[in-house]
Amino acid sequence: MKLKCTVFILLIMTCFMYGQKQPLNHSVYDSWQNIGARKISNDGKWIAYSVDVQEGNPNLFLYSVKNKTSRQFARGTKVDITSDSRFAVFQIRPLYKDIKAVKDKKLKQSKLTKDTLAIVDFSNGKTEKIPNVKEFKIPEKGGSYVAYLLENVKDKSSDDSSDKEDGDEKKDEDKNAKPLQLVVRNLLDGKSTIYDNVFRYEFSKNGKQLAFVTKKPEEKKDKDKKEDKNSDSEKPADKKDSDKSKPKKYALQTVQIVDLQKGVVNKISEMEGDFSQLSFDEEGNQLAFVGTSSAQNDLVKSYQLYYFNFKGNKKETLNNENAQMRNNWVISENRLPIFSKNGKQLYFGVAPKPIAKDTAMIANDHAVVDIWNYKDDYLQTVQLKELKNDLKKSYAAVMQTEKPDFFRNIDNVDLDTLRLVNEGNAEFALGITSINNRISSQWNGSTKKTYFLIDNKTGERTEIIKDLDGAVSISPLGKFVVIFDREKGKWLSYNIKTKQTLPLNNGLSVSFVDEEFDMPDFPNSYGIASWTDNDESVIIKDRFDLWEFFLNSSKKPRNMTNGFGRKNKITFDTYSLDKDIKSLNRKSSIYLSAFNNISKANGIFKTSVQSNSDPVKIKMEDTWGYRSIQKAKNADEYVLIKESYTDSPNIFATSDFSEQQKLSNTNPQQTLYNWGRDELINWTTPKGNTSTGILYKPENFDPNKKYPMIVYFYEKLSDNLNRYVAPAPTPSRLNISYFVSNGYLVFTPDISYTDGLPGESAMEYINSGVEKLKQNSWVDGSKVGIQGQSWGGYQVAYLIAHTDMYAAAWSGAPVVNMTSAYGGIRWTSGMNRQFQYEKSQSRLGKNLWDAPDLYIKNSPLFTIDKVKTPVVIMSNDKDGAVPWYQGIEMFTALRRLGKPVWLLNYNGDDHNLVKRQNRKDIQIREQQFFDYYLKGAKAPVWMTKGVSATQKGKDWGFELTEDKP
Repeated sequence: MKLKCTVFILLIMTCFMYGQKQPLNHSVYDSWQNIGARKISNDGKWIAYSVDVQEGNPNLFLYSVKNKTSRQFARGTKVDITSDSRFAVFQIRPLYKDIKAVKDKKLKQSKLTKDTLAIVDFSNGKTEKIPNVKEFKIPEKGGSYVAYLLENVKDKSSDDSSDKEDGDEKKDEDKNAKPLQLVVRNLLDGKSTIYDNVFRYEFSKNGKQLAFVTKKPEEKKDKDKKEDKNSDSEKPADKKDSDKSKPKKYALQTVQIVDLQKGVVNKISEMEGDFSQLSFDEEGNQLAFVGTSSAQNDLVKSYQLYYFNFKGNKKETLNNENAQMRNNWVISENRLPIFSKNGKQLYFGVAPKPIAKDTAMIANDHAVVDIWNYKDDYLQTVQLKELKNDLKKSYAAVMQTEKPDFFRNIDNVDLDTLRLVNEGNAEFALGITSINNRISSQWNGSTKKTYFLIDNKTGERTEIIKDLDGAVSISPLGKFVVIFDREKGKWLSYNIKTKQTLPLNNGLSVSFVDEEFDMPDFPNSYGIASWTDNDESVIIKDRFDLWEFFLNSSKKPRNMTNGFGRKNKITFDTYSLDKDIKSLNRKSSIYLSAFNNISKANGIFKTSVQSNSDPVKIKMEDTWGYRSIQKAKNADEYVLIKESYTDSPNIFATSDFSEQQKLSNTNPQQTLYNWGRDELINWTTPKGNTSTGILYKPENFDPNKKYPMIVYFYEKLSDNLNRYVAPAPTPSRLNISYFVSNGYLVFTPDISYTDGLPGESAMEYINSGVEKLKQNSWVDGSKVGIQGQSWGGYQVAYLIAHTDMYAAAWSGAPVVNMTSAYGGIRWTSGMNRQFQYEKSQSRLGKNLWDAPDLYIKNSPLFTIDKVKTPVVIMSNDKDGAVPWYQGIEMFTALRRLGKPVWLLNYNGDDHNLVKRQNRKDIQIREQQFFDYYLKGAKAPVWMTKGVSATQKGKDWGFELTEDKP
């Protein structure tokens, strides 16, 4: 550690002595820091936060707000603070290099050093460390307890003679989990109780109860028995079949409850079976879970719902026979039972009885085929993508806990979603269905839905609105439903008691839909900001201001920010600072986040819902922050993260936002490097439209020099002014910080689109922005490159097929032929791509048969013979968004025409690169490519000679040569 500090100091001294900062290089990425998880204690006196690196060991910090001191814990992670604000509990993971070594060598997890549990007592500063801890839990809202599972490091029975990892080990970690020792500790008196053979456990929220499931451990078998002469390979066929059909019993499992205040343990269920889905009510007086006594190898198991009321001494078991289930419906194991907040209702899962797979069928004797039918609600690709979820899909039933022998199935297969109302306390739920509208989502993207209120006791449905293209929200207490209709751009209020629907924003001149929306579809709303107490009103956002609408229409709507937002081009929003508080008191002061749409400054204002005055500014800064803050539950103490392009993200503590205490100091090494600065650029396009962009300049910018420039774009990026751009191997976007540090200008222009003309719109805005900057003597107009990914990749392809003003281009995951891409599949979701062209990002607004010329006109492939710009294409064979053959079409066309073109296919990687080694690789290639064409550097082998398949994995072609591409 001392050596590292000495080297760091020497580097800083060197920079001061010679006044020369070094450019960023590709070796800096792994150690670059960011703020990770953070928590603030309920009393506001302690703040926990982690400083993470891109690849390596994180550090956890505990900060005392009172003493303004902090303690550092190397490799601390998963931190939590007890609800009484007295203890911090976290895990200390092994060294990153050891974790990586296990993964790289594909060793068993047993070869890895286990996590250590750390408990810090805030009252005396003492830290206790407990080795070999798998996981821990603390109660959410009460008690100073911690429960943790101890790894059985002495048990090597899971290891075989091979060090290689068993590929099936992680398939179902919970069901196949080995029983371990559970330690339950009272943190106040330090007393611990150990329970053996535990593999599931759960605290009640208030910390009064703990439920856990034990499993009788399997008997260890003598390894010599593996040499049994009567091994399966030598058994007669009938013997094999009889072994398969023989029921395999679960181990004996027991559910036990610990009264943590009395220290009493009660066994409440025991059987040879499996118990799961433990769930307490809010007060810890009731418990529900699911269990089965079916054989472990039964293809269809029968499950029961177990319900216990400790206070009322009630016990109920619902099974498929006594629950008066619908015909061929059963209790589902795939849904966690949930109690209403008041504990009067219990929601649990039911489902149609699964059909057992015919295991006697011989695979080679039957076809494996997907049958696509035009009447299917969803394409086969969507069905197959959702297959695992659909096989586990369950539907809600509700039990009245005062009469636990009565329940009602309120959900059904025709519903997409069921939402609980008033935290489950309401006597009804909200049902949503898209039935009869699902097929059209193929070309519309969105799906019209019908909304019902469903009575929990009778199952009766009351329709609220039919075939809505929009959104529906229910007020916190469940008195009103607020509806947004996209087609009409209107907000409506539905009174649940009177069943009346009333308009909210009629007669108001201000728009409540996206004013900048530029796709061939109905615009979305700006959304609901908050609700007020007693369901009196809802606060809805326009582009800038917040409006209060009274849900019973007893009063006229009012602009609660007094028009200050629109007048000053500031967008306001409310905060949700406590998940237990669902609404705002109209009289109380509240904070508002603020974003200046012109300067891009961020800040915070103060007002009240009922105020008739302008919001009061607390702070506005040229930073990115204030949009997400955290508050101590029981104190006016807050934490937030702030950053700018020049300032790395850091965490701040404050009690009023006017004064803020900086807690962290991330990336001090940044001072060693030539960084940069960002500024807004405004211009007018040839068609008279105004636009904005960001220009990034090197820190050592000299207006007497000429600089090469790279233009990076997507749609609108200017709101990213003041965002910190860490040097990192990106998923295939431009690594802005790296290129700026290495002597490039980077320009990110905003683009607005005209329906049917996405390519021409990109040309209008990008080219005119570039021409504006080329008027400066310090821009080398002959050395301008362009880079884009996905939609940006398409625009790169379109630009080079219609202009020769760029010296080099990089196109990531582009669509070049809209006619062949139109009917393709987005493999990540299974959805068809038609909606993208007719309603969404591609912005053509018409289908292929009505406007074939429009598809051809906007497809770069059909004018690709005009390309004069050298281009690299990234198109990966596991791209889940854009068909990777689009990159192949572009490459083979340019290759056929003798144009300089390269194609990178990162095998098995996605639309945006996921694998870090691939992200690092593409940074080097992108740098070498632009350096060659924009700086006159030497070309690498992969550009000049290529890398043959025989050299794949042996030679990456990074070596620079004197040869020309």
